[in-house]
Amino acid sequence: MDIAALQSLYADIFAEWVRELELEVRATSDDGVTLALPVRARHVHAGGVVCGQTLMAAADTALVLAISHRLGGFRPQTTVQLQTSFLRPVGKDVAEVTVEARILKSGRSLVFGEVTLRLPDGQVAAHATSTSALL
Repeated sequence: MDIAALQSLYADIFAEWVRELELEVRATSDDGVTLALPVRARHVHAGGVVCGQTLMAAADTALVLAISHRLGGFRPQTTVQLQTSFLRPVGKDVAEVTVEARILKSGRSLVFGEVTLRLPDGQVAAHATSTSALL
């Protein structure tokens, strides 16, 4: 799938609140996709940083797109496990976070992946690993 097809898939299959993240597909590779997550005031909690739920939703969404890219199209799937480590805060002044999703192994029914969420200077803000079941 190319960037335009993945962006269209994002607009078509995800819940409205996920689309409100305004993720933008920036690049593809053989094993994954790279997205941009624009930081908006609605993503920032009272502590002045982007809430973890926003980062986890972006990671999970990126993996669905990476799996779809690997399979050559969308196939119904569900997240079985998503483990996220938050390494650095994403401050309210950050313009966007880069979300890099990569497929580690794809089987007949399970797909294993990882996501790195980076600050504009390249530092890792969060890292997630995931297992998804193909339905």
